[in-house]
Order: sequence, then C-alpha cells, then structure tokens
Amino acid sequence: RYLASCGLGARRKVEEIIFSGRVKVDGKVVLMPGYRITDENRVEVDGAEVLPERLVYLVMNKPAGYVCSVSDPYDAVITELLPEPFSSLRLFPVGRLDRESEGLLILTNDGELAQKILHPSGGVLREYKVLLDREIDRKAVRQWLRGIDLDGRILKPISVLITGDEPAGRWVSVVLAEGIKREIRRMARTLGFEVEVLIRKRIGKMELNKLPSGKIAEMSRRELWRAIRSGGTV
Repeated sequence: RYLASCGLGARRKVEEIIFSGRVKVDGKVVLMPGYRITDENRVEVDGAEVLPERLVYLVMNKPAGYVCSVSDPYDAVITELLPEPFSSLRLFPVGRLDRESEGLLILTNDGELAQKILHPSGGVLREYKVLLDREIDRKAVRQWLRGIDLDGRILKPISVLITGDEPAGRWVSVVLAEGIKREIRRMARTLGFEVEVLIRKRIGKMELNKLPSGKIAEMSRRELWRAIRSGGTV
C-alpha cells in the first residue's frame, strides 16, 4: 500500500517491483508485499527514496493515437496530454485502451482504488461503442455472446447489442466485466470482423458525455467512486 501511495502503480505492478528485489527499507531488500512501513523508515526503489504523493484522480477522454503508458520510446503516451501540475506527478492509467481506441480513461496515483476498479470482484463493468467494418447479424451476435476462444481461454462479454446508429448494422455496444489486451478487437476478428472505431463510453455507471477529446476532469476520490457506483457523467 505504501508503494501504491507513492504513485508506483496498482497492486500487481507494485508486487512485481517488490518481487524483483528493487525495494529496500532502511538499506535492506524487502520481498514481502505486506511489510509494514512507519514514518521512521526510509524506503528506496532502484536506489532512490520514494515518498507518498498527494492522491490525484483524473478522468480523460482519450483520443486515438496515444498509448496507455507512462513512457514509450516509439509512441506518444497519454501522460503527454496532461497539463501542469499533473504532468509532473507519477500518474498511471487504470486499465488500458489500445493506441487507436478512444474514450473514458481514469488516471491516478492511488493504487488501492485502481485495484478496486480493475478487479472483477468489484463488479465494475465497462461499456464500449464499436464500429465494425461491415454489418453484423443476430447470428454473429449470438455467437459472440456464447464466448470466443482466444488462446485457449473462453472470453464472454456481458452483452452485445446492435445499436441504431448510422451506418446501420455496423455499430454495436459491448459490455465487459474485465479488460483483456485488445479483447474486443480480437473477438471481432475471430468472428470475421475488423473494428474501425472503438470508444469506451462507460466505467461502472460513470458515462462519457461532454468531456472533449484529449481533455481531463479532476475529481476527488469520493466523487469518482460515487460516479462509478451510483452514476454520473463527464
């Protein structure tokens, strides 16, 4: 929890850092994720002292053309879109949207809340608006709902609905319980479709409404969680 409060990522990322032997407490390597830290301890990661940051919660309307990473030697990253003072904080995306995908994205340095949102046990669903390269019929939708075998794992969406948007028959709404890398694109390709546009419209009950592409909205922890659990728009 201490490392998460220092902006080093959600639980899984923090555990990777610990298990790789990169963390020292008072000069000694610590390999236990549950090790208790007090105000008297000096904590280092890769030889540099780390301290808790002010917790920040941002919601972004991610544009296409950016990868969900804090650094990438070959591509533009979403943190490049952050204005000061947020650009100097160690914020990370809660979940991912691939380079060409758009829409609702949470950035924070609160690893505990990130894990709460991401873990399937939290029941936070995600809704995506998807434009396919050709019309999809109800038979293909039923096949999609039964589940798609990807690398030996059956992935099933919560729902797939053909919407009334133009061009007719090519827009679908897909709801997922958890995010697997490029899951929607891979499922669609298995069914013989290519995804032309993918927009995340909802996280839990928080919906994307008027927030312009590439812009952010800052919230408190309580405001963000209330929007996710009880409903709200950005």
